[in-house]
Amino acid sequence: MTGALSSPSAAIAAIVLAVEIAIILSALVVLPGGRRPQTAMAWLILIIAVPLFGFVVFLLFGRTSVGRKRRAQQEEVNAAILAAAPLDELADADRHAELPPLVRTMAHLNRNLGVLPLSFGNDVELIDDYEGCVAAMAAEVASAEHYVHVQFYISAWDEVTAPFFEELVRAVARGVQVRFLFDHIGSKGIPVYQDMLSRLEGTGIQWAPMLPIRPLKGEVRRPDLRNHRKILVVDGRVAFSGSQNLIEACYDKPKNQKLGRAWVELMARVEGPAVQELNVVFATDWFTETGETLRDLVAVLPPAAQPRPGDTGVVRDVGIQVVPSGPGFVTENNLRLFNTMLYSAERRLSLTSPYFVPDDSLLYAVTTAAQRGVEVELFVSATADQFMVAHAQRSYYEALLIAGVRIWLYPEPFVLHAKHFSVDDQVAVVGSSNMDMRSFALNYEVVMMMTGPEIVARLREVQDTYRALSTELTLDAWRERTRTQRYVDNLMRLTATLQ
Repeated sequence: MTGALSSPSAAIAAIVLAVEIAIILSALVVLPGGRRPQTAMAWLILIIAVPLFGFVVFLLFGRTSVGRKRRAQQEEVNAAILAAAPLDELADADRHAELPPLVRTMAHLNRNLGVLPLSFGNDVELIDDYEGCVAAMAAEVASAEHYVHVQFYISAWDEVTAPFFEELVRAVARGVQVRFLFDHIGSKGIPVYQDMLSRLEGTGIQWAPMLPIRPLKGEVRRPDLRNHRKILVVDGRVAFSGSQNLIEACYDKPKNQKLGRAWVELMARVEGPAVQELNVVFATDWFTETGETLRDLVAVLPPAAQPRPGDTGVVRDVGIQVVPSGPGFVTENNLRLFNTMLYSAERRLSLTSPYFVPDDSLLYAVTTAAQRGVEVELFVSATADQFMVAHAQRSYYEALLIAGVRIWLYPEPFVLHAKHFSVDDQVAVVGSSNMDMRSFALNYEVVMMMTGPEIVARLREVQDTYRALSTELTLDAWRERTRTQRYVDNLMRLTATLQ
């Protein structure tokens, strides 16, 4: 009787073992192809340790493809919109030739990867006042005559953003076309999400979720892909882009509001040719999600920047190149640009990234810069808002400190969510991209490379305010953390590479 009972069990165990061996052998062949070695190794460790579970997790999270249909749509609209947009008219060969050689190299790289050119004659205002930025965007919508394009990763119609949404409704009432994109999963996690959808109904605002996951409609993909871009374009004459989402500064979370945990951001208000480049990025995403092409709108060159009363904080005649990146590109545009900029530094690097989880190439670029005598500083939050990312980030601090990078911890309870960095006095980047593997491989991002000492000096003023408020982390203090903290940091670092 015992033998009869054990025989089926033994057979099942043998089948499971055979399946696990097959999974491991297949993983050894499949995983290294087209992936970073560290990413492939992390997946291999997981699959070898727990083959069946690891295989299921890999099926859900191991592929960054957005699907053939969506990729084909994006390639189609990219070609059509770029053919319609007079991008070459934005470029100024004479001004381009006057740039430092390394900056010209960066511009050439960006044009090859993201197609958009470096344009001149842009006026830029950096805005680090959270509610002031919402008010400034609402004011521009109030003056809209033709169209408004709104694209934010996280969006919520709450007491802070209500004036902005109300201006959108008024714009529609006077005949302005308003198009609104928000990330489906990113916004769905906000408590007032359903309320926003209810309010949008009947307003006349054209809206669509980005990267929706709706199995009943056949929309299924890796669940942690995100469209992380933040863009506002009004009539093709003015645009906003940067790190700030369209939501109250505590993200409508009662716990955050009780703790006073507010997000600190940086946005750029832009007038000039670069507005069209941001409009092109919006248009590609709009077509992908709705099927509507906006060729006629992006084919119109934006008007020249005009002086405004009391605009003392505006930096004039800035060179700007918009650089889109994400799963729709196979070249990791933002990572390649960032590494090029870091290796070009001769004197000073100031980096701000709420989630600093670099791949090997970026880590080497940052630490090598410090080791060759460049003054490198990194601004991060003392306490991040995401457990796994926070601990993964902390696992890099010791290597950075040993190399000579100065780490500044922005004080609690605030979350320093701004994303920007400057190189010497020549070039800066402001946008939506973090310096982490998620932003390089999984998120659709958009950044603006800005050239010229004046805009770098203005960004330095923002960085100076961070430094004045922050506490410097020392190597001795960091080494005093407990073994448990080290264990959690290193474990989360492993999960960060599972891209």
